[in-house]
Amino acid sequence: MMFTLTPLLRAEKATLLIWLVFVALTFAGDLIKPTAVGTAISWLLLGGIFAVMLAAVFRVVHHAECLAVIFGEPYGTLILTLSVIGIEVALITAVMLTGDNNPTLARDTMFSVLMIVMNGLVGLSLLIGGLRHGLQVFNLSGANAYLVVLLPVAIVSLVMPSFTTSAPGGGLSALQTVFMIGMSVVLYGIFLVYQTAGKPEIFRQPADEVPTIAGSDVHHLETKSIAFHVLWLLLAMLPLVLMSKKLALFVDFKLLELGAPVALGGFLVAAMILTPEALAALDAARANKLQRAVNICLGSALATIGLTVPAVLIAAHFVGLPIELGLGGAEIVLLAMTLGISILTFVGTRTNALQGVVHLAAFMTYVFLIFDG
Repeated sequence: MMFTLTPLLRAEKATLLIWLVFVALTFAGDLIKPTAVGTAISWLLLGGIFAVMLAAVFRVVHHAECLAVIFGEPYGTLILTLSVIGIEVALITAVMLTGDNNPTLARDTMFSVLMIVMNGLVGLSLLIGGLRHGLQVFNLSGANAYLVVLLPVAIVSLVMPSFTTSAPGGGLSALQTVFMIGMSVVLYGIFLVYQTAGKPEIFRQPADEVPTIAGSDVHHLETKSIAFHVLWLLLAMLPLVLMSKKLALFVDFKLLELGAPVALGGFLVAAMILTPEALAALDAARANKLQRAVNICLGSALATIGLTVPAVLIAAHFVGLPIELGLGGAEIVLLAMTLGISILTFVGTRTNALQGVVHLAAFMTYVFLIFDG
């Protein structure tokens, strides 16, 4: 028995480690609060918690990719996207329920995900793929399907609350909340049906484009049963939620200590969540499989709005927490520019490195606005 369990435990050591860290932090309780341990120790604890949670995110993505291999495209990328967005929803909701009352946390995190994915990740993918392969081919209909749904959902969720007067400060009235939840769920649900049962072929790499590098494909993964990967995916995801309060506590303390902007907290959470997915997208672009990179990037952006908005609104309603989704003026301009650049990027069937540079310029503008907005 030990002979068969040892390889499994070795492979899942990151999942076991985060459970051990969670138990240790729970027993330590108030003894390890940032205010109790001081600046230096709090930095070490923050780094340790962040690293362990990031390792757990990688395990979630690993099992999602194994399920992706089993089910194939477009279901594979869909499973990967939904797993990462599931972590995002769980973390935001858990911090909302257990952490300090921060009505802009959900908005800042969702906006960070959009900027990281649609500018940073898309830009790096197009730049790396363009420099290595020149013009890269993707399926235009698939990219347009993402964008046509993303455009109204993003504008209604993140821009409209800044201009309505039924609730102050970018908040939502009860009727607006119901409408936004219904619209997001219906549109995303219809999109999923279209992606999986309607026209799944438009989300696959064009048949005439043969990848030149096969070594980066996820199909080299050693897969087991569906039940096995689902179980370990959940075992890795659960402690992420349980640890989110500790992470938020240290992040808030450090932001206050450094006098850093509150939006930086949302950026850090988004960066941790998206790291494994970003590596998968860049790997696909390097392997000249741009369609997979497009599916990951645009799929994450759409799922962030289509799933995270309803989840946090429902959670906030049941616990009576205020939510502010409306962006400020500078952020609205940046979001509009991002959507415009994305539409121009994916208006044809080929991309190049220049388009990647433009997206990266927009991403650097977003980072600049965090510190000087």
